[in-house]
This record gives sequence, structure tokens and C-alpha cells, in this order.
Amino acid sequence: MVSHHLILGGQRSGKSRQAERLARAWLDQDAGHEVVLVATALPSDDEMRERIERHRLDRDAAFRVVESPLHVGRAVREHAAAHRMIVVDCLTLWVSQSLMPACDGDPLDEVVNERPDWNTLRHELLSAMPDLASPLVLVSNEIGSGVIPMGTEVRRVVDELGRLHQDVAQRCAKLTWMVAGQPFTRDVERWA
Repeated sequence: MVSHHLILGGQRSGKSRQAERLARAWLDQDAGHEVVLVATALPSDDEMRERIERHRLDRDAAFRVVESPLHVGRAVREHAAAHRMIVVDCLTLWVSQSLMPACDGDPLDEVVNERPDWNTLRHELLSAMPDLASPLVLVSNEIGSGVIPMGTEVRRVVDELGRLHQDVAQRCAKLTWMVAGQPFTRDVERWA
């Protein structure tokens, strides 16, 4: 089985930078290695557009970028190859974009006519992971450690993201918790 890696942490904890370090190390191992970054972010407002642009400027030019705001599992399967590492950045945006109700001017409206069912999207990713030819690095925010959100939609995002993290971790060999730019990595403990 190919080794997958889940990187979790708070906002601005260094998650993306750590994923990029792992990807750079992969490229440095062999001249035939490639990296595909599956980007899930949509430019929903000026601040998000600035974040996306900052990530683009900071990102290694050797990484090929594939934008996939909804069908992450499909993108992972489509680009998988033994010589290619896939980095998904980030699951948090993917879950919230998939679950939050659409509003006027929602950037997803330009991508799809209708939002696919969340359980279908989730299944696409989870079912792709065990047989994937590529090593996979997944980046996500740990948002379940704070106050319980007031709104139903936001609580659902927090709950679904927490469930997804658990299921993704079970399909990974390594888990890294990022704090102040420092990685704390361990082997994943399998459920009985």
C-alpha cells in the first residue's frame, strides 16, 4: 500500500508549508517524480482571492495545480500514478463549500449547476484512497476544538469535517499536527 499522510492544524499553523516540504522532498528523491496539487479553494471574496494568490506565489513552480472545488476524489483518481505525489489543499474548504447553502454570487454557481450530494463526494475520496497508486498528502484545519457553533449549517460542517478526518486518518500511514509552524508527526493508530 502507498503511504498517505494527513496534516491537521489551526489556521496559519504551517499546514500548507509542511505539505509543500513533503512534496519538495518527494521531487528531490527522483528526477522522474512529479507533484500535483489539488486546490479546493474558490475565490469567494477579496480576502480569499488574496489568500489564493499568496499560495500561488509561495508555491513551488514544479507543482502542477489542478483546481477541484467539489470532486476531490475524482481528481485524485484521475491524476494518480506511482511516480506522482498528490497534495490536496484543503479538506476544510472542500467540506464547507460542499455543505453550506448556496447564496447569490456563490462562486460554485460558475462551476456546477447543482451541488452533488455530500455523501457521494465523501465516498469518492475515501474509496479512492486505499488503492491509489500515488502517495497522497491531505491538508485540513482542525476546527472541532473550539466553541460549539450556534448555527445548524456550521455545526454540520464541523461535525462532518471531524468525521472525515477520522476516516481519512484510517487510510493514512502518518498524521501530522502543526503548531506554530512545527510538525508533530506520528504513525496512525488503526481502529480495532
